Amino acid sequence: RMKENPLATMATVDSGDAAMAVDGGTASSSAPDVTGEPGPAAPESDHPEKRRRVEASGPDGGQAAEAAQEDSTDQSVEEPGSGNGKMFTLKATLKGHTRAVSAVKYSPNGFWLASSSSDKLVKVWNAKDGKIELSLQGHEQGISDLAWSCDSKYIATASDDNTVKIWDAATGRCLKTLKGHTNHVFCVNFNPQSNLIASGSFDESIRIWDVKTGKCLKILPAHSDPVSSVHFNRDGTLIVSGSYDGLCRIWETATGSCLKTLIDDDNPPISHVQFSPNGRFILAATLDNVIRLWNCGSSKCTKLYRGHKNEKYCVASNFLIGGDHLCVVSGSEDNLVYLFDLQSKEIVQKLSGHSAPVIGISCHPSGEYIASCAIDPDRTIKIWKRGS
Repeated sequence: RMKENPLATMATVDSGDAAMAVDGGTASSSAPDVTGEPGPAAPESDHPEKRRRVEASGPDGGQAAEAAQEDSTDQSVEEPGSGNGKMFTLKATLKGHTRAVSAVKYSPNGFWLASSSSDKLVKVWNAKDGKIELSLQGHEQGISDLAWSCDSKYIATASDDNTVKIWDAATGRCLKTLKGHTNHVFCVNFNPQSNLIASGSFDESIRIWDVKTGKCLKILPAHSDPVSSVHFNRDGTLIVSGSYDGLCRIWETATGSCLKTLIDDDNPPISHVQFSPNGRFILAATLDNVIRLWNCGSSKCTKLYRGHKNEKYCVASNFLIGGDHLCVVSGSEDNLVYLFDLQSKEIVQKLSGHSAPVIGISCHPSGEYIASCAIDPDRTIKIWKRGS
């Protein structure tokens, strides 16, 4: 995930892959429904057109240092005057990785927090007390991304050693190594049923894997530049992918066919994509300091979130469900965590505490906690708790 954009010019997209309209104006009268039941219509088919690499400084990743928890509730948190609702404050700082932390993810059951790093390790932390439970060792190069299975029993990891590994989250044992990508594997995700894994790579392809057998079921020649992000919708029938070619594409899982291509007029490289909980919208972060909310049905960009900094790294963003209002949460290259109101697009809060760019974000299923992680020289995970 610590990868820089190497592209001097972006790929040209034929006009047949029509650019979708962007509404950058005022917010609509009602907030986008990102949590309710999805509409019945699947995206209409169209015809798709046919590195960011920063090596972390510091010692070579071997056995990571002992994890430590800091009670940091007295740390200052920047709160804009326009903020409303219950604010987040820093609860703990988790230390243990010896190089940049690339991703952090809460388990679906909320009991655990997993982090990946350039030190070649994944660490599993107790979400309640912040103590380290497991250290998963086996990759030969740094790890860019991780994902939990929906039953919280398994972890998948994407590594610069060109492989995806599946781990038993209870024992830390590596169950399978998925080989086939010909370049760094940059992103990975389970489908909701957790019988499939999608991975994206610098080889510009997406691979769909069978979890039980470890075999590759499909290879999608998805993009013309590295694939930065992949995510399944809530029933697993669709996959969304983002790439440095500036395209956000929606794929049918069963057939591997491209159903839609979303592209902005400016064609900025895409650093992160994910479906909303109900699958109606797609959140797409791009390397022009903007996060876009796309309507899957209309293929239009309905919201633009600005204020954070994202020009160099693949910075994660997420939906925060719960509390007084829905938010979009994002890391940032100015070392802050940003919370945007989903509807008004205003910055609700900026969380200060990291000493390097924040590239990983995860929201606890309860909506009461946010985990963030940062690259060198910070190398920490911070836990933010919603105030009373």
